[in-house]
Amino acid sequence: METIVHRKGVTFHFIRTEKFKTNTIVLKMKAPLSKESATIRALLPYVLQSGTKRRPSRPELRSYLEELYGADFFVELQKKGENHIISLHLEVANEKFLRGSEPLMEKGLRFLHEVLFEPKTENGSFDREIVEREKRALKQRIQAVYDDKMSYASLRLVEEMCKGEPYAVPVNGYMDAVDGIDGERLYRYFQRSLEEDDLDLYCVGDFDVQAVENLCSRLFSFPERRRNDFAPRPAPVKGNFREVSERQPVNQGKLNIGFRTNIFYGDGEYFPLQVFNGLFGGFPHSKLFRNVREKESLAYYAFSRLESHKGLLMVLTGIDPKNYRKTVDIIVDQWEAVKKGDFTEEELEQTKAAIRNQMSETLDTSRGLIEVLYHNVISGKSITQEQWQDRINGVTKEDVMRAAGKIAPDTVYFLTGMEGQDEGSLN
Repeated sequence: METIVHRKGVTFHFIRTEKFKTNTIVLKMKAPLSKESATIRALLPYVLQSGTKRRPSRPELRSYLEELYGADFFVELQKKGENHIISLHLEVANEKFLRGSEPLMEKGLRFLHEVLFEPKTENGSFDREIVEREKRALKQRIQAVYDDKMSYASLRLVEEMCKGEPYAVPVNGYMDAVDGIDGERLYRYFQRSLEEDDLDLYCVGDFDVQAVENLCSRLFSFPERRRNDFAPRPAPVKGNFREVSERQPVNQGKLNIGFRTNIFYGDGEYFPLQVFNGLFGGFPHSKLFRNVREKESLAYYAFSRLESHKGLLMVLTGIDPKNYRKTVDIIVDQWEAVKKGDFTEEELEQTKAAIRNQMSETLDTSRGLIEVLYHNVISGKSITQEQWQDRINGVTKEDVMRAAGKIAPDTVYFLTGMEGQDEGSLN
């Protein structure tokens, strides 16, 4: 399904499918996550989407996209493992469904070329007005995380768990680093990114692969570079919970718990770990949802999620602060229960069905399909959708118990209110 073509400085991924009525083009720019570059890198894609030499303002860009039958162009930032990833997304209508014969796929690729190679610059600097506007917007995005206490608690758990590791760096960078960025510095960083980042260009839709490959080869030529090495596999971690509390004026406590899974994307035990997470806290039938939220009524929300490229499992809950200690104990009990095999074959099959359904929903969008395929790029693995499904289907109860046994406690982070001494709290 995926045709991979390595060209100078870039890897093309062509996925031809009749499933979608649009064609999707996504450029992924991957670099090591670092405190020094995170903020300037977080600013870059938003400046790129704000104007080119030919279309020097955002309204002019949007007007041109409307001419392409309402094409959609947006940017995104992600952390996957210890990688900082910029994504430039463009979705255009498939001309096969239009009365005319306008080459929308070609125009879309040429538009992306324009964004990358003809940005709005002058004398080696991005446009000052655009940069200043996007700096204000970046500050707002950073502040929004602090204002949303659920997001803030998630950020703080990662900072505490991964102190001294690149993964602790926030995806949007740091507020105090924004003001030091100007148009010249940003443009120099952009040029270095085009020379050094790992570049992967995805094209998904119903198109002539050879014709699109030829066009991409002409349009997207970059300096040769060595792909960034994969992060070394850390030694297995075994430990105890380290407890951290923080007080702010909040009514609802945020109790988040982090584990090290010692299992990474593509490992043999990665698939049992996915099933473990589903049983533990990934779905409405999970132990966290049923026992912490419904049976004991201890949490307003309770769920778990994996960061499979970093080997983290995180539990996120909103609680009444007075229930802190009891909630921690019950969450740990649910982990121990799965580790001991305290779940039925029916629950196992229900979880595998839910995972398959979740994957199916993801693959129902071109964007989701690209994200699934990009896992192989991040990990250096080569797992097909068929292999993924077969491995999930083959997970046994014993497999789940073994995966659960590899998980190690790491950090308990508790965001609680300012007033009084909460029952069971740390301070």
